[in-house]
Amino acid sequence: MSILLKRLNESDIEDLVNLSKSIGWDYDCDEVQTVLDSGRIYGHVNEEGKLLSSAAIITYGQSLASIGMVIVNPDYRGLGLGKGVTEACIHSISGEKLIMLISTPEGEPVYRKLGFQTVSFVHKCLCNNYIFQQHSPLYNQYNVHVYQDKDFLEVNELDRGAVGADRSQFLKTRINQSKKALVVKNLVGEVVGFGLGIQTPENLILGPIIASNDQIAMILINELSKNHFGKLRIDIPKGKESFLQILEEKGFKKVAQPPIMMLNSTDLSVRNNSLYGIAAQIFG
Repeated sequence: MSILLKRLNESDIEDLVNLSKSIGWDYDCDEVQTVLDSGRIYGHVNEEGKLLSSAAIITYGQSLASIGMVIVNPDYRGLGLGKGVTEACIHSISGEKLIMLISTPEGEPVYRKLGFQTVSFVHKCLCNNYIFQQHSPLYNQYNVHVYQDKDFLEVNELDRGAVGADRSQFLKTRINQSKKALVVKNLVGEVVGFGLGIQTPENLILGPIIASNDQIAMILINELSKNHFGKLRIDIPKGKESFLQILEEKGFKKVAQPPIMMLNSTDLSVRNNSLYGIAAQIFG
C-alpha cells in the first residue's frame, strides 16, 4: 500500500471534516478554514487519494507554536501515521520554538516518545442548560460592547499577556469566524476583558475568555451565553478552580481534564493569569 505525506490546502477541507467525523470530533468547514488561515495542516493520503490522517501546527510570533487536529482514520491505526504527521508539523518550524499541544489519552504515549512533557492541564466543561443572570451589580462598574475593529490593539495586548505570545494573525481570523465577539470596558473606556463565542456542530465554544478578574470573566460568559439554545463548552486552564466552581453553579459540568504537553520546554510560556478560557484545544 502506497501512502503519501503532504501539506493540505483548501481543496482538502471537506475530507478533513469527514476525517474528524470518523473519530467523533465536530470540526466543520469554518473551523478547518480558520486553521488553514492561521497555520499549516499535514496529512497522509493513500494511492486512491483518501485522506488517512491529519495534524495542524499554528505558530504564534517568534517563540510559540501549537499542534492539534491530530487524527488517524480508525481503519489505518497502528501504521505510525499519527507519529509521522506530528513529526511533519514539528519539522516544519524552527527547532528553537516552544511547541505545545493538548493531548487525548490515546495520543499521550506517542507525544512522549516524540519528547513532549506534561506541564499542566485544562478542565473541559460542558453545559446543557446555562443559568443566565439577568441583572448584576457588576454591570454598574463595567460596560459590555460588541467588538469593533478599533478595539483590536487593546484586545491583542490582552491576549499577548494571557498566552505569552503574539497571536494577532490567529485572533483576526478567529474574530471573523465568531458568532459573538465582545469586549468589557471599565468606566474610563479601557478594555479589561475580551471573549468569543464560536459555533460548531456540537457546541458554542466560549473562548478565548481573557479578563482581569473572575467577575469580568463571568460577565463575558453570561453575555456570550445569552439567548443561546444549545450546548456550551469552555476549556479552563489549571489555576482557575474558583472560577470553575462558579461555572458549575451556572450549570457547567467538568467532563475531562486533558494534559497540556510541551516540547523544548518544561513549562508554559510566561502568562499573567488572565486566561479564563482557551480558544480551543487545537489553538492552545
